[in-house]
Amino acid sequence: MIGKLTGTLLEKNPPEVLLDCHGVGYEVNVPMSTFYNLPAVGERVSLLTQFIVREDAQLLYGFGTAPERQAFRELIKISGVGPRTALSILSGMGVADLAQAISLQEAGRLVKVPGIGKKTAERLLLELKGKLGADMGAVRGAAATDAQADILQALLALGYSDKEAAAALKALPADVGVSDGIKLALKALAK
Repeated sequence: MIGKLTGTLLEKNPPEVLLDCHGVGYEVNVPMSTFYNLPAVGERVSLLTQFIVREDAQLLYGFGTAPERQAFRELIKISGVGPRTALSILSGMGVADLAQAISLQEAGRLVKVPGIGKKTAERLLLELKGKLGADMGAVRGAAATDAQADILQALLALGYSDKEAAAALKALPADVGVSDGIKLALKALAK
């Protein structure tokens, strides 16, 4: 119903902001990733929104980017994950981090988000596999192809950190195959 709001930012009280759109003030809940990128109070801002209607409330959730809103929409489709939990997940980790955790099936990264237990994390990984990880683009912006994602997964399985594996991936040619890529990455990491 309400897909986007553009107006003047009146108040910032995490996780809620008050947005004045031509004399009407909208209370909008935003994830912390969006909150940190908001301009100063009194400035103009544009937010993509998701309108949620419940028996006892009508709530607006706002997002700075389309991938954030899409991730939120995918999250609230899952049984047991409501808008508050979805907002908490997006506040605890960025969309790229969430997509990577789903692609690599890393429940441990989701459990670190407040309010997410082991069972919920496993259900998220199961239900979002192939939806969020694939649709939300590159794994951490580095692994754009399936081969690169496989190379990254192999490096992580061998015990390298996310940072080391991502750095090794950046040094690889874009069109490298999985086996050659792993060999080249291991040589680069051995130096």
